[in-house]
Amino acid sequence: PVLRNAEAFEEHVISTEGDRVQDKRLADIGGKGLFAKEIHEALLDGQVDFAVHSLKDLETELPPGIVLACLLKREDPRDAIILGPVCGAPDRRDPLACIPQGALIGTASVRRQSQILAVRPDLRCEIIRGNVQTRLGKVRNGDFAASFLALAGLKRMGLEREAGVVLDAGAMVPAAGQGIVGVTVRATDVELHELLGAIEDREARIVATAERALLGALDGSCRTPIGAYAQLRPDNTVHLTGLVARADGSYLLRETAEGPAADAARLGRELGDRLRREAPADILA
Repeated sequence: PVLRNAEAFEEHVISTEGDRVQDKRLADIGGKGLFAKEIHEALLDGQVDFAVHSLKDLETELPPGIVLACLLKREDPRDAIILGPVCGAPDRRDPLACIPQGALIGTASVRRQSQILAVRPDLRCEIIRGNVQTRLGKVRNGDFAASFLALAGLKRMGLEREAGVVLDAGAMVPAAGQGIVGVTVRATDVELHELLGAIEDREARIVATAERALLGALDGSCRTPIGAYAQLRPDNTVHLTGLVARADGSYLLRETAEGPAADAARLGRELGDRLRREAPADILA
């Protein structure tokens, strides 16, 4: 009942360095932790009691004293293409075909960039940062022919109609945790941890565990193109896809593995280790 009572909560919006710096790739200013550092500090200092994160932006190793208490049901994890006026009619059989030859694509994600250029090496990719509305505006105005965004973010903002094409997760492997909202608390706050357990989603926890274990095994940063996507099957097995690549799309390695849901963490670690063994050393250096 407490979780349904909006008056029981006081919201604090915390601006992080990742939010403030809009003219550089995350890899160039410190990586995933930039979206969480100030929030972790506020949690540990007692300024807030729990924190809500986009899981794909949360580092795999949390600071001492903080735990990932709750994961909400996963929204659609796929990526979407935002098409500008220079693009043709989308073809779901060949989703990138509608983008003109040599066109300029806006993306801040090396994961997306690598997979785009592996299929369409003629395209050019430049950094695009800012909130969703800013990115949409830059595509509409013709600054970029197209851009790529997480479909989950568009749906949560009621902007799903802006998705010109939705890419199959097999063709564009998502980021680990994409589409999942995670809630962190202080490790000592057992009561709140138990309370949040009421809204925990079992499937989200299982697939996130596999994906984040893979990412952790690769010691991945925002500078390395890494994708991880897990699916929980009806027979309670997990199918996991992992990807590592070069940012220019010249090399892309995609591997899969399956195992029991109870072994999701081990499955992720083992597939991550396999990718590390098979990929050229410079990719994960």
